[in-house]
Amino acid sequence: GGVRLDVTGQQVRLSASGEEAAVWGDVAAVANTDGVVAVGRRALASVLASLDAPEVRVRVEGSRLAIRTGTARFALPLLDPAALGSVPELPPVAGRAPAEAVKAAVAAVAGAASRDGLPLFSGVRVRSDGDRLRLAATDRFRLAVAAVAWTGDRAVDVLIPAGILAEAARVVSGAEVTLLADADRLGLSWAEGGVAVSSLALPFPDAQLDRLLGVRPECTVDVEAGLLRAAVERAMPFAGPIGTVTLEAADGVVVVRGSDDGAGDSREEVKAQTAGSTTAFYQGRYLLDALRPFGDERVVLRLQTGIQPTSVSAAAHDTDATELRYLVVPLRKAP
Repeated sequence: GGVRLDVTGQQVRLSASGEEAAVWGDVAAVANTDGVVAVGRRALASVLASLDAPEVRVRVEGSRLAIRTGTARFALPLLDPAALGSVPELPPVAGRAPAEAVKAAVAAVAGAASRDGLPLFSGVRVRSDGDRLRLAATDRFRLAVAAVAWTGDRAVDVLIPAGILAEAARVVSGAEVTLLADADRLGLSWAEGGVAVSSLALPFPDAQLDRLLGVRPECTVDVEAGLLRAAVERAMPFAGPIGTVTLEAADGVVVVRGSDDGAGDSREEVKAQTAGSTTAFYQGRYLLDALRPFGDERVVLRLQTGIQPTSVSAAAHDTDATELRYLVVPLRKAP
């Protein structure tokens, strides 16, 4: 694929589009003339990623686009811009949200999606709900949901490929992101660029997921996420071939265990506020994924009976912050 470079005034816009997404970015420039050229996407990315120069000079030289620094020159074959087409017409503006909140929500939720290709399990559900923008993703064994404060006057109701959405959110900059949406696409736009992504198949089982979120705990554990996460990481070398980590809630502590005939075993106590007592077994990597977005803040684990999912959420509730809940399905028993 190729990338277009549109030079207008004192700006260069780089843009590319495909079946799933269209992306664009604006870069300030000192230009001698306006114009449009196109080059190979991977070749341009490879050259620019390898440079540590603060600026480059770009010039058309015959059938090549020359990129120069003070000590180097790279010449890329020119493509026909008309053959690439332009960035498709963007969806209309739906609303706006704090950029950091959107980035945090997408990073936390997209990690719960699967890579198996089924739209239901490989996408992030994004929908508006009053003054909240809600995101959800599941891979059958875990579910992540987040809510971000936003202001909007157009409904959002799409299912977006998790990988593409995560990549887009990582490069969002500035204080605010503008959301663009129609029935088939979702866009994120900020001062220096943006991305518009095609929606996967709908519908999404919202009612079923809402029922799963109605947790009825047998035991609750209030603990510092960073401490529990570190203990789980230390147990992982002893967790066996499928990475089974045991959590045992007792009076004032949660005991983290790893055990394997070949690797040995570990036992570590983490101070916690507990109500009730129970023992549950998890795939350690899923438990780590659930704890990681909370950093070092306190979280509440709500453990249910049997293999009903365990809920992880922040202990403190801040109406201005990103709301995040993570469900992890425990294993039936220790292997």
